[in-house]
Amino acid sequence: MAPLLLGCIADDLTGATDLANTLARRGMSVVQTIGVPSPGDPVPDAEAIVVALKSRTIAARDAVALSLQACRWLKAAGARQFYFKYCSTFDSTDQGNIGPVGDALVEELDAGLTTVCPAFPETGRTIYLGHLFVGRDLLSDSPMRNHPLTPMRDANLVRVLSRQTRARVDLVPITTVRQGASSMSASFGYLTRKLVRYAVIDAIEDEDLLTLGAACAEMKLMTGGSGAAIGLPENFRQAGLIPKRDAVTPLDSVGGLGAVVAGSSSQATMGQIAAMRAQHPALALEPLKLAEDFEPSVAAVLDWARPKLSSGPVLIHAGGTPKEVAAVQEKLGRERAGELVEQALAKIAQGLVAAGVRRLVVAGGETSGAVVQGLGVKALQIGPQIDPGVPACLAIGTPRLALALKSGNFGAEDFFMKALDVLK
Repeated sequence: MAPLLLGCIADDLTGATDLANTLARRGMSVVQTIGVPSPGDPVPDAEAIVVALKSRTIAARDAVALSLQACRWLKAAGARQFYFKYCSTFDSTDQGNIGPVGDALVEELDAGLTTVCPAFPETGRTIYLGHLFVGRDLLSDSPMRNHPLTPMRDANLVRVLSRQTRARVDLVPITTVRQGASSMSASFGYLTRKLVRYAVIDAIEDEDLLTLGAACAEMKLMTGGSGAAIGLPENFRQAGLIPKRDAVTPLDSVGGLGAVVAGSSSQATMGQIAAMRAQHPALALEPLKLAEDFEPSVAAVLDWARPKLSSGPVLIHAGGTPKEVAAVQEKLGRERAGELVEQALAKIAQGLVAAGVRRLVVAGGETSGAVVQGLGVKALQIGPQIDPGVPACLAIGTPRLALALKSGNFGAEDFFMKALDVLK
């Protein structure tokens, strides 16, 4: 059995899959669990375990409790190093949840200084002088500015995180990063002496993240997006703890019908919805109808979908322009509106699987969490990458389901159809 080297805690399901994808592509054996395993469950045979939580937008105290539960399970399983994964757009509010969870994990692990780096250059997320960019735009000028749950209106990560924690936050600038791992390690020592808990790391290219990984070989806890973990497998390889491996092994074929369910209203997902609607049957959910009569509304969606599945994939998605979504949220409340769509899509996914769907694409982190929970999926085998940050996955258990679980912001415009082609 492989020794558990890296224990990871992710604040949503698609983020966990993204991180698992990063580690697998860099040569680690990885298993992703859906939620914290029960005390009696066997520890998966893997060098890295990613525990997927649904904690990004819940109350901060609940996010802390879940994250500590995951951390303690990973400690008991023997993990040597820990990683707290959040979104590459630092999705959070002034109340958390990144700061409160980070504080709790630092204390639990007696970790001292830890890193903060949501950079993911492959998808356009870069950090310069502590400011997070999405492509050419500052985070605060990107579509994330108007996110319905976590509107990001400040691109300065030192400032954002300082509003979520009483601990000291400082910056390791790109000039230090470009001087190499030893220079970064010296900077970590200096910040530790200043009693800094969080070091925001500038990163513009993957090479910067590889330097970060080398500098963190002995660090107990790191935090960041999936990109900031790319250097960690090489540390374990250099220490003789993992062998050199080839590319990720393709997943077994599952066959069966295909479908897409999308709960995200991000700009990227809306473009993917439009592209698929032009070629395949699609139906938009109506939250107000769900609020009035939930079960009959879900049943009507499944009645619409079943006869169409034999002719090709169908798409069921959350509908509305940003203005329409805002109107629904004003009437139902932001949390209630989001929960209704997630619960409906989870029920719909159950009905689709009962109708023979075995290849399922899910868009949206919160939606993905609700869907896999509804389907009873407890763990995932990670397969080849479909688009940056999104691998093909195979549910471990019965029925055998091929899944693509996509963060709202990820994927090219043709992602849905590309994913269904990869999920054999």
